[in-house]
Amino acid sequence: MRVSPIVKVAHAPQTPADLQDALKLKADIAERALELGFDLVGFASPEPFVEAQRAIEERVDAGLFSGLPWFTRERAAVSGDPHNLMPEVRTIVSLGISYLRSDGEQMPPVAGRPRGKVARYAWGEDYHDLFRDRLMALHASVEEMVGRPIEARTLSDTARIVDRAVAQRAGLGWYGKNTNILSRTHGSWILLGELLLDFDLPPDVPVRTNCGSCIRCMPACPTGALVEPGVLHNDRCISYLTIEHRDPIPREMRPLVGTWVFGCDICQEVCPVNRKAVPGYHEELGPERGIGGTPDLIELIDMSEAEFRVRFKRSPVKRAKWAGLRRNAAIALGNAGDTAAVPALVRALACETPLVRGHAAWALGRLGSKVAHDALVKRLSEEIDEWVREEIDLALAEHESLRERGREIG
Repeated sequence: MRVSPIVKVAHAPQTPADLQDALKLKADIAERALELGFDLVGFASPEPFVEAQRAIEERVDAGLFSGLPWFTRERAAVSGDPHNLMPEVRTIVSLGISYLRSDGEQMPPVAGRPRGKVARYAWGEDYHDLFRDRLMALHASVEEMVGRPIEARTLSDTARIVDRAVAQRAGLGWYGKNTNILSRTHGSWILLGELLLDFDLPPDVPVRTNCGSCIRCMPACPTGALVEPGVLHNDRCISYLTIEHRDPIPREMRPLVGTWVFGCDICQEVCPVNRKAVPGYHEELGPERGIGGTPDLIELIDMSEAEFRVRFKRSPVKRAKWAGLRRNAAIALGNAGDTAAVPALVRALACETPLVRGHAAWALGRLGSKVAHDALVKRLSEEIDEWVREEIDLALAEHESLRERGREIG
């Protein structure tokens, strides 16, 4: 993150000439941002985001973020005021990059090679790197325009600022009922970042549009994570479960996860606004630079930790961690229902990590083959981890239930 030396400035432009200069500088910054590859740019004042902070605090109090112990009222208080990040801030430049591709990558199914699903933003390289480079380039350009060093902060998702509230105030879009920011041009397929500046520029007008009576995203969520319009129960969200959650995924949630192995796009895919979204084209975010949208699940569950580190070094998928991604792959294989996955799941039963062994057992129980049953029985005789033993017992019970219903396969 680049931070230039602090340079104090006077007050906002007061005369028409000053205002014209400010408008010209604002237009030049916006033009340069588009030249650098940003798809959306807006300008916001840095006053505290009181409503956003209050909403976060209410959701924390309601236990909707209990799976993220670091997501506290104290964090909300810091995030709600940009001056906590940069006391000298006078203007926030809100920037968006579209990750929608017109050449959406969906590999055709191949018998015996079940595939999972990955959220679109993670198909290519880590967008934090892309934002960092472009934000630093924009900062340098602004310094050239004003002819002096500028105190600035470049932010992209991980900093303590309410990105969506900034984007809404800056006119980039409005809050959708799925909690995402919706742009008139690019829908919700946008990544957000900010450049904080130490001088005044005229702010843009916030977007007042809303989703009206549409609620298509809410019933579409398989886990019921959208509990009210614009209110997300984070602990039930597939994105949280497959990325941030480090422990076993609750048994009742596993069938609902489907074949998602990193993130989820369902609430965006059903959104009518997104059907008209203009694609962006950023090579760094394309499937040719990363995991793509439909990875081979057997490859994922067989992947060694060394292979994981190499393959996902520059990918957002590294956030799931090696054991977490293999856990997710096991669940996806269990839900895919292809018995060709049984040998890979049997191999995963011998993984040194209990998290992987337990979820592999669950998947084998769902697939219901005799090979799966025999492998579970053998593993049970060797297993010393109490939770994994419980998962194996439940998997064997599931297998027996399938057998009684005449669904045993081979």
